[in-house]
Amino acid sequence: MCLAVPGKVVSIDHQADPLTGVIDFGGVRKEACLEYLPDVRVGEYVIVHVGFALQRLDEESARASLELFDQLGLLEEEFGDAWEQAARQGSESEVR
Repeated sequence: MCLAVPGKVVSIDHQADPLTGVIDFGGVRKEACLEYLPDVRVGEYVIVHVGFALQRLDEESARASLELFDQLGLLEEEFGDAWEQAARQGSESEVR
């Protein structure tokens, strides 16, 4: 699954082409393209989908979404280790 996930911009590489930055998704940090939001600032929240920051989001909405995604296990599904997830799914199907 590929979610549009809110995250906080923690750094911006203004020298990169295309413009990129590091986004914090509730403790998981990933690099994302910021070309669609060239005037975004460190500390702002954005929605990221398939590696592209698509729009700004207020902090309250971002935190609420991240909390809900975490409760549903969607952050682990989206950002967790793929090998670990596959092994866990395999062992769960063996138990059934």
